[in-house]
Amino acid sequence: MKAFKSVRGIVIPLDRANVDTDAIIPKQFLKLISRTGFGEQLFHDWRYLENGQPNPDFVINQPPYKKATLLVARNNFGCGSSREHAVWAICQYGFRAVIAPWTAEMKHRTPGFADIFRNNSVKNGLLTVELTEEEVSEIFRAIAVRPGVEITIDLEKQSVTLHTVPEAVFHFKIDPSVKERFLLGLDDIDITLREETAITAFEKRHNFQFPCS
Repeated sequence: MKAFKSVRGIVIPLDRANVDTDAIIPKQFLKLISRTGFGEQLFHDWRYLENGQPNPDFVINQPPYKKATLLVARNNFGCGSSREHAVWAICQYGFRAVIAPWTAEMKHRTPGFADIFRNNSVKNGLLTVELTEEEVSEIFRAIAVRPGVEITIDLEKQSVTLHTVPEAVFHFKIDPSVKERFLLGLDDIDITLREETAITAFEKRHNFQFPCS
């Protein structure tokens, strides 16, 4: 997994809440037999017209965002099914991180990201950054004034810098173990292999015999 320490890039505004996994990668593309090729189908039904041509009204197809590597959306991003393909599509398009806000009404708190989507993101190297609703709204306002504005996400400092004049800096929380995974570029296999010596010693002590298939 590619390490994530600090990334600066253009941010695409997806001004929608409750973006579900079927919108991120529609079900007809789940039949692909490899884990590649999903980036071209990201947000397919919004991104393309019925004739297959790019939809000029959809933000990804607009010139200021052609080289964007960051995405900002509204709350509950990645809700719906548990398909890991949604994260694959976002990563394969070229996004390194997604920013979304948590919101609160009365005593009900809606997270920035659906739990399963967030967990899948951790396993595939996509950083999910949760800010407050007002902070995310400030990012959207800045983009409206200057499409193509850049943001820096510094994982070590747990900060998001909006490169406006003057700059705005926001801070986010992240689980320490998740932070370490991203900083070191560790996936589940890498984390297991860190304990290889202990695993081997345990197997020897218990003299495991695995039957032949």
